[in-house]
Amino acid sequence: MSNGILVLSEQELRKFVQLDMKVIEKIELGFSELAAGKATVPPIMMLPVPEKNGEVDIKSAFIKGLPSMAIKIASGFFQNPDIGLPSQSGQMLVVSAETGFLEAVLLDNGFLTQVRTAAAGAIAAKYLAPDGVDTVGVFGCGVQARYQMEALMLVKPYKRLLMYSIDTDERKQAFVKDMQQKLGIEVKSMGSAGAMVAECGIVVTTTPSRKGYFEPEWVHSGLHITSMGSDAEDKQELKGGVFAKADLIACDLRAQSFRLGELRGAKEEGFVTDKTPVKEIGEIIRTGKSARTDKKQVTICDLTGVGVQDTMIALMAYEIAKREKAGIVVPR
Repeated sequence: MSNGILVLSEQELRKFVQLDMKVIEKIELGFSELAAGKATVPPIMMLPVPEKNGEVDIKSAFIKGLPSMAIKIASGFFQNPDIGLPSQSGQMLVVSAETGFLEAVLLDNGFLTQVRTAAAGAIAAKYLAPDGVDTVGVFGCGVQARYQMEALMLVKPYKRLLMYSIDTDERKQAFVKDMQQKLGIEVKSMGSAGAMVAECGIVVTTTPSRKGYFEPEWVHSGLHITSMGSDAEDKQELKGGVFAKADLIACDLRAQSFRLGELRGAKEEGFVTDKTPVKEIGEIIRTGKSARTDKKQVTICDLTGVGVQDTMIALMAYEIAKREKAGIVVPR
């Protein structure tokens, strides 16, 4: 046990952790260990704050063989942009897996969560989406929409990005400008959601919607959908009938997705049952090959965010920070 607790700021963490293949590989390993039965992931604790359209989530995971684990406290307050603040924030606590003592506080303000969530989206596309897709689409124009499109480019390079959002014209225009500069490709804001999906081979949904908006009739041959907005009982992006069009359904953690994710809504609407074949992404990773067997298949991945992602990225950041002698040490 060290004599102090390492405290790292968001600025320092941004120096050490980038959205790159190294991060994607770490998160992929976390999912693989989960599928191998080497991780303990307790249910998410969620504290709703409906008056502010907000929530605070607590996630964690213990992975056998690792010296430490992470406990994440993350919030999403979706009225914050109205007062000039980001909608998401949070921090991660690194705890020794040998003694239980606190080792580090990562004051990332949600940065690490954004990166690890984007990495999971990339992994979903890597193993489920078709190759050679030129045009991709995203619902939403916030921070996670940006990260998802950056991550997707790493595993499934594309030439054109379409976006649909009900946000303000100002925010949509900012997205288009930012992503054109970041990716160096054509980026377009669409006026019709259905028209956007029709042109895309891969679509990612990144909204905090409380009501399903993705229509079953938008689904077309060869489409891959990664959905991550639903991580609470009252959220939904995909209407249940979308799942009836799928040839292959995947998720990050079955028990969690049926409780909090898109699979919950689809089950309530009668389009999936407990017996519906649903593969966890870690199970697919462990096969070492794509789950897609035909370019015409329709695939869906329901991502709710799992504690193994937080532990993997937190320990990665912690180890780099120790090596770089960054942060400040607070005496116990």
